[in-house]
Formats: sequence, structure tokens, C-alpha cells
Amino acid sequence: SSSDKIDDIITRWTLSFQFKAIPWKPTARFSGISVYKVKPTSVAPYVQITAQLDYWDSINITPETGGDYAKVDTTIAIKDFLNQVKPNGFEAASAAPELPYELLRRGNGYEVRRYPPYASIKLPYLRRDEGFGSLGSFTRGMNPLSPAIMEVKNDDTANKYMKWPVSFALPGKEMTIPVEAKEKAGKGQFRTITIDRTPSNVVAVAELPDASMAPVVRFSDRRLRRDLERDGLVPVEGTEDGVRFAQYDAIFSMGKRRGEIW
Repeated sequence: SSSDKIDDIITRWTLSFQFKAIPWKPTARFSGISVYKVKPTSVAPYVQITAQLDYWDSINITPETGGDYAKVDTTIAIKDFLNQVKPNGFEAASAAPELPYELLRRGNGYEVRRYPPYASIKLPYLRRDEGFGSLGSFTRGMNPLSPAIMEVKNDDTANKYMKWPVSFALPGKEMTIPVEAKEKAGKGQFRTITIDRTPSNVVAVAELPDASMAPVVRFSDRRLRRDLERDGLVPVEGTEDGVRFAQYDAIFSMGKRRGEIW
């Protein structure tokens, strides 16, 4: 080459570790990039790393730059870490094992996850407790997963929907749907319940700061969209016509609830 300039090498990574020696066993999770400064050399492999710069998605993205990274004070990193491992008090028990996902980014106020293909049972509902009751009756004897996912359109005349995942596809495998679900869906007392298949998808999520009442959910949806735009991410077109939120614990659980806007 006529030029000695070599572009930086940039890698993306995720990291998580659990502190099992602490009674509440917290898990700290990070994602980000590493930038390797390099220069050409005259001997194999003809390139030398001269510096490595590590950036976290949660603290190093400069707002309103489209996703550019910059250094911040070390105390900000320490605070981000301590906020993840501090005790959260009495938490409500999860209603079921959680649908697995791959963490792609842990940003400032949100996460980006990739979910595998999954099947769920879905029904229209008016009251959330009645929806939980109907899906609970339907899945008796099965092994449903959390979270319960609610979809509410901005149009007040449109149906609200709730769905519970019941199976997912392992890498390289076909998704199987429980036989009981296929036999019961759409029949008798379960005539309004259908089986919904969701392909592998990438979802941005943020924690709900309070119980998942309508004002909280809609405020959290607007804030999540602002946070994504701030960091140079763009939601899928069409998602602005309603809200989608998730609940991980049973409807009348005691303790701190876990809910998310999706």
C-alpha cells in the first residue's frame, strides 16, 4: 500500500458476572466496544497494537452524537457498577422461568436484547387480572414462561392483547409447541385464545419505574424512545402505534414488582 495508515480495530463485547458470595447474589452486566490503535510493522503479522481503549455503552456514549463514544470520569463507572450490585429489597417472585435472550447492549436507561423464535398463547382482554386468570387456566399442567406481554394500541376502540410464551427454539432447532396448547386453543371456554408465533427479534426494553398503570407505561414508552434516539438507535417503523409492556411476576404478588416497557 502507498499509505502507512491503518484504521483502528473495533470489537463489540458483552460481559456479566454474578457475586455469589453476597447473600442476594447480584449480577453486574456490561456491554461496549474496545478500540485498538494499531500501526504497521515490517515483520509478521505486519501490525502492532499500540493502545487499547474500552468504552461502556451505559456511560461512554455522548448524548445526541449518533452514538459516538468518549471518556468519562472514573467515578461515573464506579457508580454504574455499584448501582447494579446494591440490594433491591424484597422483590416479588417471578411467575415462571424467564424466556431466554442474548444481551446486545446495556445502555443508559435501557437494554437491547435478541430473543429466539418463540410461541405464545394470546387472547384479547379487558381487565388484566381476568387475562391472567384465563391464561393461567389454559396453561394448567404446562410449563409457561415469563414475562406476560401486553399489547395496547393507541386507538381506544382496538382490542388489548396479552400473551404468555410457552416454548422457544434452541439454536439450530425447530420450535415445538406443546400438544396441549394446540389441542385447547380456540375451543370451548378457550375459544378466544390463539397460538402466536414470533420470529427471532431484537427488542429495546426499559424498566418500569412503578406499577404498570396506563400513565406509567405511556410515559416510559416515550422516555425509552427518547433514550434510543439520544444514543443513535432507531425503533422499528410502526411501533409507535401503541405500547407493549411485560410483567414478570404474578398479578397479585407481594414485594417490588418487575415490569418493563418493550
